[in-house]
Amino acid sequence: MTARLVGLLVVAAVLAAGCNAAAKSPQGSGDGPSIVLVTPSPVGVNDFLKLAVTGAENAAKAHDGTQNVYQSTDPASIQQNVAAAVRDKPDVIVAVGFNFADVIAQQAAQHPDQQFLFVDSCTEKPFKNVTCAVFREYEGVFLAGAEAGLLTRSGKVGAVVAVDAPQFHRYSDPFGLGARKVKPAATLSPLYIGGANPFNDPGRAKELTATLAGQGVDLVMGAASASGNLGVFEAAKEHGILAFGVDANQCPASPGQVVDNVIKRTDVVITDGVDAILSGKRGETRSYGVKEEGISLTGLQPDVATSQCVIAAHPDVLAQVGKLRDEINAGTITVDDPAAA
Repeated sequence: MTARLVGLLVVAAVLAAGCNAAAKSPQGSGDGPSIVLVTPSPVGVNDFLKLAVTGAENAAKAHDGTQNVYQSTDPASIQQNVAAAVRDKPDVIVAVGFNFADVIAQQAAQHPDQQFLFVDSCTEKPFKNVTCAVFREYEGVFLAGAEAGLLTRSGKVGAVVAVDAPQFHRYSDPFGLGARKVKPAATLSPLYIGGANPFNDPGRAKELTATLAGQGVDLVMGAASASGNLGVFEAAKEHGILAFGVDANQCPASPGQVVDNVIKRTDVVITDGVDAILSGKRGETRSYGVKEEGISLTGLQPDVATSQCVIAAHPDVLAQVGKLRDEINAGTITVDDPAAA
């Protein structure tokens, strides 16, 4: 999801050769492997992409290598940046987000000796030189739903999701399942933004959240991207209900309104994925969920006390959700993937 989010600030101003995007200067002075990370939008204050940068830095450090970041601004610069990265011939090119599917497939076919790590998506056709790292978001959404089920007073929870498609039902269906796990009578009302710009339409997200509030929903899963979720949070504040964020800690964006967040640990999957490629495990799809610590909740992180999340004031709820997480890890709870159906 958040690989699709647009950052607000550009954190570097050095232009990649032949590109329309800003790039960070290479970091690390080791003689080991080189890593180039290409982002779909400027990193800025986008925590999801900041974690990706951290993952590239950690991977370079672990292998005594170097890393560089090319930050894209639009579809054209995504293609230009990937092409520039291929010309650099690094040991691994890391790309984050579904936006890269076509260009990675094209470049992988033309440059079979270049290794790619494709994060948060995968090419339609498998390539021996493309390793995919995908998330089981639905496990974290299930846990968030359990929090909602334990906190709801009305017994009605909802979800405002960008697109009504199987991939995005991962953010709605499991939310209801998690709520019903702890409160069997709980009901789920999902609404989908759609339209020409579903990932950047805070007005529509706000409107749908208000609709849910009018139906008695008191906790809403916001899966409308960082920009779209601002509309969810605004409506939650105006109508006296609570919301959940995605991909990174969105609680500081609306303190007192955001219960928790389903976090995609791009730092974990990039560090692990680069290590796998360098050790010869290439061309496979690697799946990251709660057990692999690729998916988590802000509330289950060590720094929850300073997160500004509502859930920090509910240690009893966190204790119960922590037990559900442990059951997922042990395999005694299985959360089905809505996209697989």
